Amino acid sequence: PLTAPAPMAASPEAREQARNENIVIYVNGELRPRAQAVVSVYDSGFLLGDGVWEGVRLVNGHWAFLADHLDRLFDAAKALEINPVLDRAGFAAALDRLATANAMHSDVHARLMVTRGVKTRPYQLPRLSRSGPTVVIIAEHARVPEVQQPLRLATVPQVRGTPMSQDPKLNSHSKLNCVLACIAAEKAGADEALMLDPHGFVNTTNMCNFFIVRRGEVWTSTGDYCMNGITRRKVIEACGADGIVVREKNFSLVDAYSADEAFVTGTLVGQTPVSEIDGRRIGEGSGAGPVTRRIQELYAEMLEGEEE
Repeated sequence: PLTAPAPMAASPEAREQARNENIVIYVNGELRPRAQAVVSVYDSGFLLGDGVWEGVRLVNGHWAFLADHLDRLFDAAKALEINPVLDRAGFAAALDRLATANAMHSDVHARLMVTRGVKTRPYQLPRLSRSGPTVVIIAEHARVPEVQQPLRLATVPQVRGTPMSQDPKLNSHSKLNCVLACIAAEKAGADEALMLDPHGFVNTTNMCNFFIVRRGEVWTSTGDYCMNGITRRKVIEACGADGIVVREKNFSLVDAYSADEAFVTGTLVGQTPVSEIDGRRIGEGSGAGPVTRRIQELYAEMLEGEEE
């Protein structure tokens, strides 16, 4: 007689998503079940993308580089004239409260969001936001694999904005330019989009900061048109302390195509290797190269130092 096949084990991603179905979310001082964590359709963030956000990572009970992330959040809020209501200690306490309520200790990514609040009418004028701001924090289980799958990048027509239009240093809810870049990359069969700056130099991906390694030197963009990434800065600092030459400079796709290694940086992923750019294999094309691996080690040591 035929026997039923054994049930397939759920993937790590599926197990993680199942855990996230039952989380509670911080909404304006209250902890609400995921299904009940809602904001008004008149909220500025929903209507206009009028708000700022920050991502932080929980590692062994410690929110990594939290002071740096809160500095960036408060700088952006001040530029947009949004009063976050909570001070730095208030945000730290809210994060800890959320982690405790969700029984979270490590392998967690939290997204802090502050919008201008609820409007009286659905128009742009900031003065119509009479109730607010709106503060939401989502903390999700998000485990980073020990061996990360290398990324394939595709250059896209969308370029990074200038400070005169929408300064890329504003980590705002308005991410349409990056969303369009992501769509273009997916259409090209890539994992992420590689975006150029207004002058045609390589800048960043739609989600992460971008680095290449050439003849032992680490190169990244000038920083003029990219998000002022916390992990980006930590990588630059780690390289300098370890004697690795790191240059913030303009470079072209020709330089990127012929790189020995490439990687992207982000709060959750740390440093993820890049195996391909526009169909050109980077390095061995199979994973992190020696310089990238050394930077990953240095970054792990920085995270451990944060915990002490």
